[in-house]
Amino acid sequence: MNLPPEGQLLRIFIGESDRYENQPLYEWLVLKAKEKGLAGATVLRGLMGFGASSRIHTRKILRLSMDLPIVVEIVDTQEQIEAFIEAVEAVIQVGLMTIEKAEVKIYRGRKKSR
Repeated sequence: MNLPPEGQLLRIFIGESDRYENQPLYEWLVLKAKEKGLAGATVLRGLMGFGASSRIHTRKILRLSMDLPIVVEIVDTQEQIEAFIEAVEAVIQVGLMTIEKAEVKIYRGRKKSR
């Protein structure tokens, strides 16, 4: 798969405890991105954060949170990102989605061994 130099970066901010169809929401999002043929997805786990509810989520010893911030990042073409958002936006009950322009410099996979 080739990516053009002008892409988009989709970031989805959710909580670690968010679930859909009996699995973590971040996992469902990555599997859905793969199913839809997107170029790739990465899940990042935050150490601390807050969102629209203003509730602090942290990993501090005295306040062990099971709902740390999660960011799912996906880079692809504008068309692919827009189609993906349409497919998943109803599933995200709490969170934030952002889109940024992304200049794709390198997109390479490992060569398959025979």
